[in-house]
Amino acid sequence: MEQTKIITKKKDGLFYVSRLATIFSILMYVSYIPQIMDNLNGSQGNPIQPLCAALNSTLWVSYGLLKKKHDWPVVIANLPGIVLGLVTFFTSL
Repeated sequence: MEQTKIITKKKDGLFYVSRLATIFSILMYVSYIPQIMDNLNGSQGNPIQPLCAALNSTLWVSYGLLKKKHDWPVVIANLPGIVLGLVTFFTSL
């Protein structure tokens, strides 16, 4: 009789670092919300940085989706950057 082995994958330090990086990436883009509010209240900021962030996020989301095995943490971490970067850019004009 053949014995079936149950293989469990132990989560290493890299797993936890990647999850923490995903959380902080999202927080970085959410931090645009106060600037968006200031922009809407009339004190426009510099539009270059949020535009670069939006373009950078678009490239990373594309990378994550174009990989043979989608890299969902990269996609999820950068989606807010596209939306909030563009909103910040347009409200600062």
